[in-house]
Amino acid sequence: MVEKVKLGIIGYGAEGGMYAGFFRSKDARLNENIELVAICDNDPAKKEKVAADFPGLPFFDNYMEMLESGVVNAIVTTVPHYDHCVIGIDALKRGIHLLGEKPAGVYTKDVERLIAAADENPETTFAIFFNQRTNPLYQKVKQLMDDKAIGDLQRVTWIITTWWRPQGYYNQSAWRATWGGEGGGVLVNQAPHQLDLLQWICGKPEKVFAKLQYGVGREIVVENEVNALLDFGNGATGSFITCTNDLVGTDRFEIFGTKGKIIVEDSKKLIVKQLTAPEATLSEKMDMSDVMKIFMGQVDMAQFVTETEEEFTTVFGQQHIDVLNNFADHVVNGAPLLANGRDGINGVTLANAMHLSSWLDKEVDYNVDGDQYLAELNKRIAAEGKFEIRK
Repeated sequence: MVEKVKLGIIGYGAEGGMYAGFFRSKDARLNENIELVAICDNDPAKKEKVAADFPGLPFFDNYMEMLESGVVNAIVTTVPHYDHCVIGIDALKRGIHLLGEKPAGVYTKDVERLIAAADENPETTFAIFFNQRTNPLYQKVKQLMDDKAIGDLQRVTWIITTWWRPQGYYNQSAWRATWGGEGGGVLVNQAPHQLDLLQWICGKPEKVFAKLQYGVGREIVVENEVNALLDFGNGATGSFITCTNDLVGTDRFEIFGTKGKIIVEDSKKLIVKQLTAPEATLSEKMDMSDVMKIFMGQVDMAQFVTETEEEFTTVFGQQHIDVLNNFADHVVNGAPLLANGRDGINGVTLANAMHLSSWLDKEVDYNVDGDQYLAELNKRIAAEGKFEIRK
């Protein structure tokens, strides 16, 4: 335990700049257990920007110097994906508390090394920035599933295609939308929160079969269209569809159970339809005359199903602030973590399984062979000819 979290932000881009901005805002409601004490970025231009934004705040152009400076006792990593594990391991080994950005890493073997470093330094906190876990809407959905409000899972479907990105987005950096620089496309950049929520709420699948499209309508080599089927065992199935080339976009999360259905529309509206008895029980009690009455609209469906609807609103940035506050409360007071860093491997595993299924054109185990995945990833990195092979 420490008296206060003295946070250093590594990476002063869009995300790091947003987090730093919370510490300047009077409306951010960060608690007394955390303060921003330093910023690090290897871009020389960022030094002047930090000096203008935060006069007198220590600035580092080398993250190792920050870790060993004694100035910080915790960091958040808003850096390219491959650096998440590298910097995270270096921090944990030095007793620096880690709030890692999503995804935890690009491939499971790397995340396993990060988790091992956390296990070897149990006195050091390892959390991950899964801010959607603080969203009251998804917290309620998880509670409903934990309470079996709609019975046992039968099918889950999430269509999340609201990530439209034009070519100019990909042109802004040479590493973006590459295998060697970013580690993939929509599965590692835009959709990690949904991959986490899907498993957090519904559990881990056993098998994955995915069809991915690469560079649809864009001059990129990574996936920007995903259609995946999930097998949870015991007859429960799922589907996950995402892309970055749908200008209109859809966000619909539907969970079908043995005793009802949960629907989330646009990550704002929650509709819960609960049956008065398990569907199989209702089915057994009805003969054809009952069915005809239903077909003809002669039955009050309220005797079979109840429906509630609720709208949720989110203040911009509040979920991120909630994660920062929870991280600080855990470090200072031992409060339970909303998102333990070790959970970060789950979404990475699912993304890896989708990639591998597409590359091999067959169904694969959810728990992918890490060596096989890395070998296939390195084939694609080598073909690009611009980045180092990963280990």
